[in-house]
Amino acid sequence: MSKNRIELPAGAVQLLLLKSLARKANHGYGLIQSIRERSHEELCLEEGSLYPALHRMERHGWIEAEWGQSENGRRAKFYALTDEGRQQLKGATKTWQRMTGAMGLVLGLRPTGA
Repeated sequence: MSKNRIELPAGAVQLLLLKSLARKANHGYGLIQSIRERSHEELCLEEGSLYPALHRMERHGWIEAEWGQSENGRRAKFYALTDEGRQQLKGATKTWQRMTGAMGLVLGLRPTGA
């Protein structure tokens, strides 16, 4: 993992979790591992930010939780995306794309593939 951790802006943790859960239902540790692997070890969620975000998303109705058994046989709470969560993911992704595109323009970065 990179020694210089990337600090995530507001809303980014929720967006990463929504996208991860769109791929498959998962438990907390599995979500941490998935995001770490997909980001090539650049993003590392801490439990201190993971679980409050999951609970907040559950209160909003974007995800639902159910107890199950993890790969190693331990009891774990699995989170799954709801229809409301899919809509939230869609809107948040569009907003993220607009924001990063605008930042790229200001910073003078070329679009990917240009």
